[in-house]
Amino acid sequence: MMRLSIKLLSMLAAGLGSAAAFSAEPCRQEATWDVACLRQHYAVPLKAWPAPRIEGGGEWQEMAPVAPPDLPKTVPYALLRLGIRLFYDKALSDSGEIACASCHRPDHAFADTLPVTPGHAGRKGMRNAPALVGVSHASSLFWDGRSPTLEHQALGPVADPAEMAMALDKLPGKLAAIAGYREDFRRAYGDDAVTLPRIQSALAAYERTLVPTATRFDDFLKGQAQALNDQELLGLHLFRTKAGCMTCHNGPALSDNKFHNLGLTYFGRKYEDLGRHKVTGEPQDVGKFKTPTLRNVAQSGPWMHNGLFPSLRGILNMYNAGMPRPKPANAVQAADPRFPVNSELLKPLEMSEAEVQALAAFLNVL
Repeated sequence: MMRLSIKLLSMLAAGLGSAAAFSAEPCRQEATWDVACLRQHYAVPLKAWPAPRIEGGGEWQEMAPVAPPDLPKTVPYALLRLGIRLFYDKALSDSGEIACASCHRPDHAFADTLPVTPGHAGRKGMRNAPALVGVSHASSLFWDGRSPTLEHQALGPVADPAEMAMALDKLPGKLAAIAGYREDFRRAYGDDAVTLPRIQSALAAYERTLVPTATRFDDFLKGQAQALNDQELLGLHLFRTKAGCMTCHNGPALSDNKFHNLGLTYFGRKYEDLGRHKVTGEPQDVGKFKTPTLRNVAQSGPWMHNGLFPSLRGILNMYNAGMPRPKPANAVQAADPRFPVNSELLKPLEMSEAEVQALAAFLNVL
């Protein structure tokens, strides 16, 4: 077993932020990983794990195990029951055929199995229904971050003509006429008034309880050293170090809640989506989308903002290559200040086939 020198410990404490530091990886000899050595490094409390490699040296948060909602302290049971009823009730749509749960499926990390879900009268938008697990940690909602809170977000899909297409001024009266709703609102709020702010509040309250399903990764975070097999453990280490995944995927939900351009804007082509730019109007925001949670990610595909990627392994291959680098197709695009520029955080990772497989194995246990 290779021993750590004081110099190597200093490199780990500094965060493995440079290629030079990573080349001195103590558990790697040329192309071979010493998994027993890795186990030694991760058989300590989480706060003593090897620090992650953060491209650009930005702020980050440590990983954390799934924490169940503190009920009824955080959400009273009467309010939770109302939120659940609303989330699963197709009456929130104009057609009476679509519920929030139609696109955010409980058995699919509260995402959908389709790239883009057909909404009212079969209409389709442009974006994939994002996973809602861990959404209580989000600082903004939707792929472009246009909603600052879950309450603000709650009625967006309800009113969207391509989703549930419900006229919001008619929704309270529609629900009040359904047996049991007035009683449910009375239990939750003290009187039986059915109002839009209360509908928003109840939906948001339920969504805040949608924690990821706990996995063997949570057991490992809690100190069960054998909860991950050798390949998964190597994947965890790569996620934290060589692959630089924690640059954007960190904290309890494995998301930095920021917006990045991964080169998937499709500028000037089919599937074009200008992303965050539609909210801010700033040219530098073209093609930027919010970092999604990676919790339960193996259950939430297809992936990316447009749902066009059916394979996690394919996505890893793209990251390994540094992601696509779009170039202007003509002089007009070259002169367009909105032509998207990839995030400077993206770099080829130079992972071997075995390393990519290990990283995929780790993602599958999240």
